[in-house]
Amino acid sequence: MSMEQRARIDAMLRRPRPEGPRSVEELRAGFKALMAQMIVPDDIRTAQATLGNRPALHVEPADGRPAGTILYFHGGGWVFGSPETALSLTGHLVARTGFGAYSVDYRLAPEHPFPAAIEDALDAYRALLDSGKDPSAIAFAGDSAGGGLTVTTCLAARDAGLPLPAAVVAFSPGLDATRSGESMDTKEGIDPIFTREAVEHTGAMYLAGADPQQPLLSPAVLADLTGFPPLLLQVGTNEILLDDSTRLAARARAAGVDVILDVTADVPHVFQSFAGVLDEADEALDRAALFLRQRIRADSTAHASAE
Repeated sequence: MSMEQRARIDAMLRRPRPEGPRSVEELRAGFKALMAQMIVPDDIRTAQATLGNRPALHVEPADGRPAGTILYFHGGGWVFGSPETALSLTGHLVARTGFGAYSVDYRLAPEHPFPAAIEDALDAYRALLDSGKDPSAIAFAGDSAGGGLTVTTCLAARDAGLPLPAAVVAFSPGLDATRSGESMDTKEGIDPIFTREAVEHTGAMYLAGADPQQPLLSPAVLADLTGFPPLLLQVGTNEILLDDSTRLAARARAAGVDVILDVTADVPHVFQSFAGVLDEADEALDRAALFLRQRIRADSTAHASAE
């Protein structure tokens, strides 16, 4: 672990930005530029695909047949981001697990507010099941808003009577549209990326007037997680969204769910993106890959491929 690495990333994320709320176009362009700096592993291959009714990026190991499938949901506050901006995260999970992945290009707000993203994520999962993939060989993973989608898509799948995936991995998930976590205030200023004002600005675009007091918008405080698959929640102590993860973990424990709350000190939101330049990022991705490999085993994938 390197204090120097963490300090350098914190300083980079605090570089001056334009004052006041930015337009949707500015948010999308800025995020794309930031994520283009992240390191994508060499030992993967990508191809455009369609999953459900949406485009997706298919990511596979460069050699060998994938032993399982990760359904990945990118971050970006439900307003910006794409499978391409999340490729460093998806790629590192694929490279470390040997699994294949589909990263879904779900519809974004404000053009397509809640529940469009959840509908697209659920359609993508249903398409994997309809293609013959066994749910025991599928895991959900995502970061930030996409980390929230890993949970809400499980809720929607359960409500639709679908079998749930084998595991869920969420990096710094957004899980509370009520913004009621104490860390929203206690980490203000410590968080080098987000302020309450910023997340409420993009959150309002996604809500579009919907009541945040419902499980599909605020699962950390309202969801019944009974029957959920094993969960891995990774989060940093420097995040205003820290309590989204801590409270969901508590709800999961209370519901009898196998849950790991993995908290790393002094790192920012979705610190795993900095793999290759931040030791903690590589170590967290190694832990996430181990979690996934332990829950998607060769016997379940052999069953899936035989169907």
